[in-house]
Amino acid sequence: MSFIDDIKARAKEQTKTIVLPEATDIRTLKAVDIMAKDEFCKIVLVGNKEEITKIANENGFDISKAEIVEPANSEYYEEYVNAFYELRKNKGMTEEKAKELMLDEVFFGMMMVKQGKADGLVSGAAHSTADTLRPALQILKTAAGTKLVSTFSVMVVPNCEFGEDGVFVFADCGLNQNPDSEGLSEIAISTAKSFKQIIGKEPRVAMLSYSTMGSAKAEEVDKVRIATELAKEKEPELSIDGEMQFDAAIIPEIAKSKAPNSKVAGKANTLVFPDLQAGNIGYKLVERLAKAEAYGPICQGMAKPVNDLSRGCKAEDIVGVVAITCVQAQQQ
Repeated sequence: MSFIDDIKARAKEQTKTIVLPEATDIRTLKAVDIMAKDEFCKIVLVGNKEEITKIANENGFDISKAEIVEPANSEYYEEYVNAFYELRKNKGMTEEKAKELMLDEVFFGMMMVKQGKADGLVSGAAHSTADTLRPALQILKTAAGTKLVSTFSVMVVPNCEFGEDGVFVFADCGLNQNPDSEGLSEIAISTAKSFKQIIGKEPRVAMLSYSTMGSAKAEEVDKVRIATELAKEKEPELSIDGEMQFDAAIIPEIAKSKAPNSKVAGKANTLVFPDLQAGNIGYKLVERLAKAEAYGPICQGMAKPVNDLSRGCKAEDIVGVVAITCVQAQQQ
C-alpha cells in the first residue's frame, strides 16, 4: 500500500468534512471527482452553484456527492457575519466589512470550520499562502500551547532507501521566512510531532545547514546549532541533531565520516531547513528532479486543520492534502 493509500484508509476510519473554497478551479473539481470514488471524506464546495456545476459538467466531472454552499444565500450567512464581527471588532472590524468578507469563499469556509459545520479546509491552488493563512489566523487562531504556526511538506520519493522508506517530512517550506533559533526550535518540535501524527513512525530530526557539526563558522550556522540545543532542552526525548549537511543527514556512509557520533545522521526522516528560501527550494527540487510526490505545505499549530496548496499543484495533490487534513482532524 502506498503512503497516500494508507492515509486515505485512515481517513475512512472516521469520516470528516473538508471545505474546498476554490470551487471553480478545474483541478479542485477533478479532485472532487476522484474523491467521490474513494469515499474517504465529505466535501463542501463554496461558491456559485450554477457556475460550479457548469464547469464540472463541461469537463465531465462528477461532483454530485459534494455539498455546494453559496455564502450570500446561506442560512448561516448572518450568523457568520456576526460571529466574525465579534471576533475582530477589537482589531477595527466593522459590521460592513464583516458582511463583505463573509462573501469571500475562503473567509466563509474558515467560518464554517470555526462554527463546527466542517472539520478542516484546503486552499491555495488559486490563492497565495497569505490569502489562505490570513483568514485562518484571524478566525481559527492558533492551537493551545502553540508558540509558532509553521508548515511542512510530506515528500514521497520513489525507489529511495533513505528516510522512512523514501518518505520524508520537510519544514518549513511555506510560511516562516527567516526564523531565529527559538523559532527554528519550535518548528523542529512541531514537525517531529507532525511526522509521528501523519506517518505513524518515530521522527529522526536533522537540523540542516551547509555545515556539519562545526565544520564551518558563521552566524547562520550558529543559528541552527543553537536551535538544535534549544529543541533538545525543550524535548529531551526527541531524536534530533545538528547542524548537519543534507548528505550527512540521510546517507549512512557519509554520516560515518562527517558525524560519527550522531544517532540521527545517516538516517534522518524529518528535515528542518534553516529558512524559507532553503525549504521551498529544497522541496521543489526533490519534487521535480526526483519525481517525488509532494503533499503540502501542510500547516501545523492551527486550532483546526487548514492546509495550503502549491499553486502549481495537480488534482491528485489536492486529493492527498485533503486526506492528510482528514487525519489531522481525527487527531485533534
